[in-house]
Amino acid sequence: MRALLDVNVLIALNDQEHVHHTLVNQWLAQHIHLGWASCPLTQNGMLRIMSQASYLHPQPLHVLFQMLRRETQHSLHAFWPDDLSLLDETYIDADKLLSPSQLTDAYLLALAVKNKGRFITLDKRIPLNAVPGAKPLHLVSL
Repeated sequence: MRALLDVNVLIALNDQEHVHHTLVNQWLAQHIHLGWASCPLTQNGMLRIMSQASYLHPQPLHVLFQMLRRETQHSLHAFWPDDLSLLDETYIDADKLLSPSQLTDAYLLALAVKNKGRFITLDKRIPLNAVPGAKPLHLVSL
């Protein structure tokens, strides 16, 4: 299954000093042959966070754009548009969300399920049952 990389995974992948840089690179090396995906939300999140002066290892925005453009030109990359609504009960069961902090992760998991892929994240508290049709194979928490 193609892997939709969470914002935190993209950051760890692109920041050599990130505490999870090695873990993410090892996982990706073992699974890259299945393909990977990004979407507007994950691309925006990585660019926004890593370019902020408050980030531990900030980078100039133009450098991050070049890096992400190069990575997404890889033949195993797919771009998934953000084309579902959090309000659509087909994709999100809002009653299963325990806090607002789970909204983005639930959305990205739903996007992965819709695209017959899996969501790869460093987060550990994503309620699988908040996304109708999601199974354990759709969610990988590193």
